[in-house]
Amino acid sequence: MSTDYTYTAEKPDTAPRGKISKGLKRLLIISGIIIAAELIWLFGISPFIPFSTIDIHTFSGLEKKDVLSLAGIDDTTSFASANVNVIKEKLSSHILVESVMIIKRFPDKLSIFLTPRQPAAVALTTINGLGNQPKQSLVYVDRQGVFFKEIDGNSAEIKIPVISGIENPQIYMRLPDALVSLTESLSSIAASSPELLAAISEVRIERKAWEGFELVLYPVHSSIKVRVENNLTEDTLRFMLLMLNVFDSNSQKPEEIDFRSGMGSYRIREQSS
Repeated sequence: MSTDYTYTAEKPDTAPRGKISKGLKRLLIISGIIIAAELIWLFGISPFIPFSTIDIHTFSGLEKKDVLSLAGIDDTTSFASANVNVIKEKLSSHILVESVMIIKRFPDKLSIFLTPRQPAAVALTTINGLGNQPKQSLVYVDRQGVFFKEIDGNSAEIKIPVISGIENPQIYMRLPDALVSLTESLSSIAASSPELLAAISEVRIERKAWEGFELVLYPVHSSIKVRVENNLTEDTLRFMLLMLNVFDSNSQKPEEIDFRSGMGSYRIREQSS
């Protein structure tokens, strides 16, 4: 006896799966549109919108509004239009500015950091006073050898040495390359051992007979001059002060001590009878 079995294949229900597929496509399309819009805003629009934040770190003598004017930055300046190199060049042209650092933060922030010139010494100059009458004044010179500012106020309050032997220095002038090492040394000594620098009232630059320069130091509390090569160091100043202390209690003193050979040599004139 045979038995027939009939199998009926049910058609799978694809409707829910089709709905999920369509919903996923819609979601992807919407997400793509949102991402595209954000990218267009982020890279195509926001860099051209004026800066929302401009941080300026300046110093006394150069106001923030003056920095903006000098840099050529106004209410329309944006991330895309601000050329860092051009702005840096403009700000560096100001005589009081030693260095400039500029940071652009995408998409709408700008930071400017200005470092002022610091005086390493002062120099005597002649300027036009009232009625165009010449008068003597003091100007600051920085560690790079740049004369950058006339001194206001009481010169007695100055705690750095005077550099002499320079022919009428003026603001914007710069020392010869051979003498920049002097202002660099003065700046370095002022930072590490200011008490040594305070012991010198004047540094006179004297040209050698053939080539180069040498220095004549005038101590604050002694009438004895000290002659050195153009390589002023802390060790030289310490040795100088040590020798000057030795002569403090001596009735016979040299007019000058010579350190050019590395050793202090001097000659005491014999008193005439």
